[in-house]
Amino acid sequence: MAVYALTGFSLVSLLSFGYLSWDWMKPSLVADVPMDPMEKTLPPAFTRPPHIIFILTDDQGYHDVGYHGSDIHTPTLDRLAAEGVKLENYYIQPICTPSRSQLITGRYQIHTGLQHSIIRPRQPNCLPLDQVTLPQKLQEAGYSTHMVGKWHLGFYKKECLPTRRGFDTFLGSLTGNVDYYTYDNCDGPGVCGYDLHEGEDVAWDQSGKYSTFLYAQRVSKILASHSPKEPIFLYVAFQAVHTPLQSPKEYIYRYRSMGNVARRKYAAMVTCMDEAVKNITWALKKYGYYDNSVIVFSTDNGGQTFSGGSNWPLRGRKGTYWEGGVRGIGFVHSPLIKRKRRTSWALVHITDWYPTLVSLARGNLSNVPGLDGYNVWPAISEGKESPRTEILHNIDPLYNHAKYGSLEDGFGIWNTAVQASIRVGEWKLLTGDPGYSDWIPPQTLTNFPGSWWNLERLTDGLRKSVWLFNITADPYERYDLSDQRPDVVRALLMRLVHYNRTAIPVRYPAENPRAHPDFNGGAWGPWASEDDVDEWEGGGEPLKSRNKKKKKCKICKLRSFFRKLNTRLMSNRI
Repeated sequence: MAVYALTGFSLVSLLSFGYLSWDWMKPSLVADVPMDPMEKTLPPAFTRPPHIIFILTDDQGYHDVGYHGSDIHTPTLDRLAAEGVKLENYYIQPICTPSRSQLITGRYQIHTGLQHSIIRPRQPNCLPLDQVTLPQKLQEAGYSTHMVGKWHLGFYKKECLPTRRGFDTFLGSLTGNVDYYTYDNCDGPGVCGYDLHEGEDVAWDQSGKYSTFLYAQRVSKILASHSPKEPIFLYVAFQAVHTPLQSPKEYIYRYRSMGNVARRKYAAMVTCMDEAVKNITWALKKYGYYDNSVIVFSTDNGGQTFSGGSNWPLRGRKGTYWEGGVRGIGFVHSPLIKRKRRTSWALVHITDWYPTLVSLARGNLSNVPGLDGYNVWPAISEGKESPRTEILHNIDPLYNHAKYGSLEDGFGIWNTAVQASIRVGEWKLLTGDPGYSDWIPPQTLTNFPGSWWNLERLTDGLRKSVWLFNITADPYERYDLSDQRPDVVRALLMRLVHYNRTAIPVRYPAENPRAHPDFNGGAWGPWASEDDVDEWEGGGEPLKSRNKKKKKCKICKLRSFFRKLNTRLMSNRI
């Protein structure tokens, strides 16, 4: 009773601040633009395969776009979304590598072995080489393919690089986060290196240029040198707005009234990224691509609340399976959409872009069976019902097991200590430890009172390992119905059992000291040669080789040294 009373008081209090003043069913504070009556008579211009521009932002919170009621200025994103189709039932993954891998392969991470954490810089791991990637399928369809920005899908050998996985050109970083100006990345004390690459070479000459500007300028250069008569795929994976919180001073000055310093810097980065998108859109029009283009905008995971991001009014943050970690900002902008200027509530997941975009490109999907994604273009363009009815958010057998979970709590069919989450229809089930479960208001004030949500989280999560929510009726995940609806819990657990039977072993090998940038010219990059031993095969087992003993002896002292360093690494490197 105390928890409910406290919760009610908190909501009333927050309403007085205006934080819950917008209607969930109409999240756009920028009014949907009325459709031109003549527009209904105009057929789509699919005389040629469309140019595809996929823009992915990093760590941008659900609340952190103007049309979701944010105090951050994003006029370009607001306009593109208002003139296109806003996706308000759109899901991504809670952290970087899983979202990117599912975008590129169209498969859940349990089907690529990447279901645990991220690919770390020193791991001999990458997107499985047997996976046919999205850019490879588009190349088959006659597209020129280009990537600009953050890769984060592994690089320990050259076969893992973007230019070996379907991209004709690449400018960007291979690791998870770098300095926006110097492009340095430290993966622990003393383990630092440069990470900006042009193709398969280190781009030393680009140091000092702010990455958001650099990437937008590269996109414009690609468009200027390509013919709009030939289809092009541009994957623009901005580093923004991931930490470190860095932005040109003129953008920070716009938010000088914000008391929270992290929020102020973060807001500046979001607005800077918005202007970069404006420049890309302008280039599409200037060079003749726009009229036959499809622009997809997506975030990669929820915002990191202690680094300025906000997912309000959703529960949770980056790295969690609460809605704040997995519900993304998404929209599609294109002159080719039949029903523009509207909000879509069709269920869409990041795996859906693979079959959707390959189908738009008139590519062949018959030789890539077993995709987890669906072609959702009819739902987006024409307002038809989504073919998707469920989403496996993930099953992670390696994540810390919940203390109070058990097979008994899972009706004898599922160990509820295992971290997992699934959505089926309007129902969402979470088991194990879903992660930090606060509701955190936008951090615009220097010292906003925060005790109420911490108390609620701790009280609500006590001795629990199963949660059930009706997401349609309760998008904020405030009312756990697991005790009232055991029939639904059991049904969704059965779906987890089904998916788990199709999972492949987790690929999460130990870090290798040979990846240290000091051994690679001071930069992060491929370090395993063709003669080297793979550190894992088939779920982590070492591959025997006649060279193994010799190579191990050469670096045994280094292994011991770096193993000691590893014990002092920061706990949060995601």
